[in-house]
Amino acid sequence: MDQATQTPQATPAAGATTPGAKSVGVAYLLWFFFGFLGVHQFYLGRTGRGVSYIFTLGWLGIGLLIDLFTLPGQVRKANGEQ
Repeated sequence: MDQATQTPQATPAAGATTPGAKSVGVAYLLWFFFGFLGVHQFYLGRTGRGVSYIFTLGWLGIGLLIDLFTLPGQVRKANGEQ
């Protein structure tokens, strides 16, 4: 192909989200309303941790307190960012 027929590939704009990307805001809402059931962990794809939250009510609240501070990092990890 010559250069005239090639189309440039579009790159996503800064701050643009990809389809299926997890949101920190949604994760915090799920944590606030359903955290003791681990719904925010299921949302982030961590089924094992979510199941453990169901049976221990969020590790008796300690896991919920930890998630309060670490949730943004968990969302970045779930989105594949480091």
